[in-house]
Amino acid sequence: MPPKEAEKPANAYHAHRERQRRRILDAAWKLFDERGIDRVTMTEITSTAGVRPSTMYQYFANKDDIVWAFMRELIQDASGRAMQGVDAASSALTRLTALMNFMANDLVTNQAEIRFMAQFDAMYARDWPAERLISLELQINPGGFQAFSELIREGIADGSLRSDLDPDLTMHAVMNAVIGAQRRLASLGNKIEQEYGKPIDRMFRETIRILLLGLRAPESPAPNPQKT
Repeated sequence: MPPKEAEKPANAYHAHRERQRRRILDAAWKLFDERGIDRVTMTEITSTAGVRPSTMYQYFANKDDIVWAFMRELIQDASGRAMQGVDAASSALTRLTALMNFMANDLVTNQAEIRFMAQFDAMYARDWPAERLISLELQINPGGFQAFSELIREGIADGSLRSDLDPDLTMHAVMNAVIGAQRRLASLGNKIEQEYGKPIDRMFRETIRILLLGLRAPESPAPNPQKT
């Protein structure tokens, strides 16, 4: 074991590097949210962070690396928070309802993060291979999408979900519909409310209520996406 006096400089060095990295990320986040990812350059991020270009490139080779660093953090954070409510539910239907409630609450409290993900989707479709996102998701959740299929199977078995659902298709279809609606509502925000005359959180909760009604078995109690 190295002597303590050798450990302290190493720990201080790593702490310094983490502060520098966070400084760059904070600057990038501010610019991305204000102006949109596509309109921000590495030069502007470097200037806003107050670091030298040589320092910037020690941490991130390009803007894509910064975007993916944010995506990793957001997926990790959302996964952890979502599971807190889902794990406590008693049936597959109530677990799905808890998951949808989590997404509805996020639309109200974390719109900047959801707007970022909507921008990420556009860049992902244009610039990056699917393998890159699949790899990231598997690093965070090694079970991958199989957990979604298992949830549908559990619901069919416990009688809370319809027996005619396709476990390998249904949850993917539902999640893509919900994620798409959530990100669109967060991105357009006030314009949606002006166009339709309804708050975006109410529209989103009605969307997930209808989806959950379509999933539940006829004899199961109707799901209730709670407003918080």
